[in-house]
Amino acid sequence: MTIKIEKKIVGYKVLSNEQKTKVASEDKNEDLVQKMNETVSRPEFLMGTTYKIKPPVSEHAFYITINDVLLNEGTEHEQTHLYEIFINSKSMEHYAWVVAMTRVISAVFRKGGDATFLVDELKAVFDPKGGYFKPGTGQYMPSIVAEIGFVIETHMKRIGMLEDETDVHQQRYLAEKKAQMAKNNAEESNNGSFPKNASMCNKCHQKAVITMDGCLTCLNCGDSKCG
Repeated sequence: MTIKIEKKIVGYKVLSNEQKTKVASEDKNEDLVQKMNETVSRPEFLMGTTYKIKPPVSEHAFYITINDVLLNEGTEHEQTHLYEIFINSKSMEHYAWVVAMTRVISAVFRKGGDATFLVDELKAVFDPKGGYFKPGTGQYMPSIVAEIGFVIETHMKRIGMLEDETDVHQQRYLAEKKAQMAKNNAEESNNGSFPKNASMCNKCHQKAVITMDGCLTCLNCGDSKCG
C-alpha cells in the first residue's frame, strides 16, 4: 500500500521487531474497543436516571429521564455513554418542541463522539418572555430549555463525561448562601412583605425589585432584566 506524505519530514525512527509487534498489538486492541456510534444496537436493558424540575413559568413539572449504555463491559475499556433522553410533563403546551428536542438530543447521543457541546448550546437559549430563578437554589435560568441543559450537564458530571470544576470550598460557600437566602425568603414571607430597600417593578407595579446575583429581579412576578 502506497502512502502519500504531504508534510515535510522532520525526523524518523527505526522500530525494532519487538516494537513493531507491540505497536501492531496496540492497534489491534484499539480496533476491538467498542465506541459509541449509530451501529450500536439498543440493548434490552439500560440504566436510567430521572430528574424532576418545576419551572415557575410552567403549571406542571417536567420529568427528564436519561438512559445510559455500558460499552466494553467487564474490560479495562469499560465506559458509560449517554444513549437517549425522554422528557414527560402534563403540560401539553410544550409537547411539540419537547418531543422534537428529545429526538434530536438522543440522535446526537447515539451518533458518538463528544456530545458535551449540547450543554453550552442549551444553556445559551433565552426565553424572550424572560427567565426565572430556580426555586430553592436562587440560580437564574434563562429558559426551560436552559434548565434542561443544566440537568444534562449534571448527569454528564455524574457519569464522568464532564469534570466538576467547583471545588469543595466553593461548594460550601454556595450551600451557605443558599441556606441564608432560603431563611431570608422564609422570614420575608412570614412578614407578608418584600424587603424595605426594594424598588418598583414596571411589570407588576409592586415594590419588590431587588438585586440578585448582579441582576435586577422582581420577587413578586419574577420579571428580570437579565431575561
